[in-house]
Amino acid sequence: MDTTMHAFNHAILRRATGETGSDDTTSNSASNLVSTLIPVALYSGAFFLLFLILRRSQRRIYAPRTYLGALREQERSPDLPNGMTNWFGAFFDIPDSYVLNHNSLDGFLFLRYLKIATAMCFVGCCLTWPILFPVNATGGGGQVQLNIISFSNVAKHNRYYAHVFVAWAYLSFIMYMVARESIYYINLRQAYLLSPLYGSRISSRTVLFNSVPENYLNEAKLRRMFGKQLKNLWIVTDCKDLEKLVEQRDKVAMKLEGAETKLIKLANAARLKSIKNGAAKHEEEHLGDNVGGNVDGESGSVAARYIDTKQRPTHRLKPLIGRKVDTINWSRSELERLIPEIEADQARHRAGEAKFVSSVFAEFYTQSEAQAAYQMLAHHQALHMSPRFIGVNPDEIIWKNLRIKWWERVVRNISTIAFICLLVILWTIPVAVVGAISNINVLDQSVFFLTWIQKIPTVILGVVTGLLPSALLSVLMAMLPIILRLMARLGGLPSLSRVELRTQNFYFTFQVIQVFLVTTLASSAAATVTQITSGGVGSITSILSTNLPLASNFYISYFILQGLSLSSGTVLQIAGLILYRLLGKFLDSTPRKMYKRFANLSGLGWGTVFPVFTNLCVIAITYSIIAPLVLGFASIGLYLVYLAYRYNLLFVYNTNVDTKGLIYPRALQQTTVGVYLATVCLIGLFGTAAAAGPIVLMVIFLIFIILFHVSLNSAIDPLITYLPRSLESEEESLLALEDGQTMSGDSGPDEKGTHAGTADGVARNGNGDEKALPAPPQKKPNFFTKWLRPDKFTDYYTLRRLVPRNFADIVYAEDTERNAYYNPAIASPTPLLWIPRDEMGISKQEVRHTSRVIPITDEDAYFDDKNKLVWNQEQGRPPVWQEKIYY
Repeated sequence: MDTTMHAFNHAILRRATGETGSDDTTSNSASNLVSTLIPVALYSGAFFLLFLILRRSQRRIYAPRTYLGALREQERSPDLPNGMTNWFGAFFDIPDSYVLNHNSLDGFLFLRYLKIATAMCFVGCCLTWPILFPVNATGGGGQVQLNIISFSNVAKHNRYYAHVFVAWAYLSFIMYMVARESIYYINLRQAYLLSPLYGSRISSRTVLFNSVPENYLNEAKLRRMFGKQLKNLWIVTDCKDLEKLVEQRDKVAMKLEGAETKLIKLANAARLKSIKNGAAKHEEEHLGDNVGGNVDGESGSVAARYIDTKQRPTHRLKPLIGRKVDTINWSRSELERLIPEIEADQARHRAGEAKFVSSVFAEFYTQSEAQAAYQMLAHHQALHMSPRFIGVNPDEIIWKNLRIKWWERVVRNISTIAFICLLVILWTIPVAVVGAISNINVLDQSVFFLTWIQKIPTVILGVVTGLLPSALLSVLMAMLPIILRLMARLGGLPSLSRVELRTQNFYFTFQVIQVFLVTTLASSAAATVTQITSGGVGSITSILSTNLPLASNFYISYFILQGLSLSSGTVLQIAGLILYRLLGKFLDSTPRKMYKRFANLSGLGWGTVFPVFTNLCVIAITYSIIAPLVLGFASIGLYLVYLAYRYNLLFVYNTNVDTKGLIYPRALQQTTVGVYLATVCLIGLFGTAAAAGPIVLMVIFLIFIILFHVSLNSAIDPLITYLPRSLESEEESLLALEDGQTMSGDSGPDEKGTHAGTADGVARNGNGDEKALPAPPQKKPNFFTKWLRPDKFTDYYTLRRLVPRNFADIVYAEDTERNAYYNPAIASPTPLLWIPRDEMGISKQEVRHTSRVIPITDEDAYFDDKNKLVWNQEQGRPPVWQEKIYY
């Protein structure tokens, strides 16, 4: 869906790129804006209307979090009214903190980033428009339409001081917002990680050590190192062979399950056909009486009453040339061989008799002890027992990366980063080619070897310049996330969350260079090539200084597209709707496949979602002084995107990868790229105009923001990485206070203020339960006081009131805790097969015979009178359902 919309957007945006570099008095920027806005508004409105209509009937697509049995009650969202528009009020009444309490910290911070980005752009409008619009409009540059209010219309150098001081004010505001939000995140993260919900999880008490020397892969030695604080220890073993066996077992088991289901369906179809033809009525009437006696008969005897033996499911052992075998009988014999072999191999790995690899999971009795081990220097040699990770979810571990030694990790890091750098450079070539193709009717007039293009028929030329670039760009952009995630994995990172964080850095780099810088230059290069060739190399700086502000018109259209098309496409989820309805109908041939498609919710790949909107914010900041009009469209576009993702995070999306909010501070740091680009662009523009005073002032400002940024990062980096010891005892005191106890030496917080809750002192944190908490430590401030003092009014004691409470009791079964950090192949049980029940008794016979080899059931699924497979969706928890474990 994203690539399709990207292609559509590219086709429309072509109209906005042709005017850059044209004659000053013939700009068509306003008409381009209208020609972009009208079609996008029409199709986005149609998408949103379709969403309003389908939302009422397609609950599984548009509100699965309100009722799915696979979710706990605490994870579900409240039902909204089922009308076309009467749900708007209830939707806005739900606080964003509901996402924090019922979905994830990542989702909550993603929404917060979109809100903060919208606010920064809106404040930019309030700062720049009243000052820069009049200054630019009366600048005497001879521009017309939208260009009259951009930097390119200023010809009087003394007016540049207005841009300098507005830039000082606005860009300083951006840096302050980054600092303020960093403080907010640190306090929220500390409150979340120290809360009982997270602090009692096994992952919060477990540290992963990579690159452990071979002589330390010894439990006795490790226990001596960590002392009595160490509770459990998992030395990772080489499970390569075992993983293959488990994979083979599961593949054969699913083949058997599919064959059993197919057998029952074929027989049931034959029975229904005979009933339709009026035959075997007497047999049908007494079917139930005869079934019981046939269950213990020869395998397949009940099915043989309805179908021939040659109709039973078969397959070839090798494609095309292999021997054809009966699938059910062959699968049973294979499982009889594989299951005992796997169980013996699993026992050998549990006993520590397998080959160890260079990673260890160490679980401590308390979170504080785990943090101490995480923060200490574990080994006297460089890069040994390092890097260390805490809070790693077993479901997110990339097990094959745990075998990597320290030197191999260094080589992998250098190789993958070098590959990404090379890819950034080389990717410019196909992207620039695509941009040039879209403007090839301009290039053919100035580049002699392209003059033959003028002879192409108009219709074909329209396809070449419109559809072809869009299709090529879609393919390129679809490949990119796959390549970047692969590089992050090959870099040796141990978990999916770390892969997403590195992908976020990679993808942001691509977004800034390719989507922003290269697109800006490419959109103007085709139209300015004539000016450069006629004016000589010396004219490049003056031409680019004129055309860079004019390229902002492209991004006005870009923000319109992102705000309207992306938001409407996000809520409509047309691709998800089609895949669920059509693919499910043709591909889901077993109850298990039907259940998985029904119960598995889509998630967001943070590494490729966040950078898109971070880049939008960077673009808006970069053009904030050069072309302030961009900020207005950016504000509207980002707010529409915020609303769309707010709906989906509340009612549709699930969290598949949890970074504990670490995506947020990275996005904030990446946002500062816009500040640097804006500053450097202004220095360059002032330089081409030979305005010495503004240049000096902006260079001074650049030095200031660099020093501020370095100081900020040195102060906050440890707090983003580690948990402070001081708050651990504070949390114990606060929990005791909430339970009506007072610990020795503690005094309760000031009871005069209620700014974090409501007037009655009751917390409203989106939990659904209104539990009275102690009054917040500060009086309720006004807006500006709260904004200026995040250290005081969004501190740990205030933000801990937002974190989930009474969400779920984190209690682990003995075998769950024992197997938590074993490779899944070691802990993998023999799967339970699930087949549909039938009236003929075939499923009962198959259950009786197959259960001698592997567990199997025929509960909660059946074939209806049209031979259509049905399972119990109302209950939502079939025999193969497994309760989510909060590691």
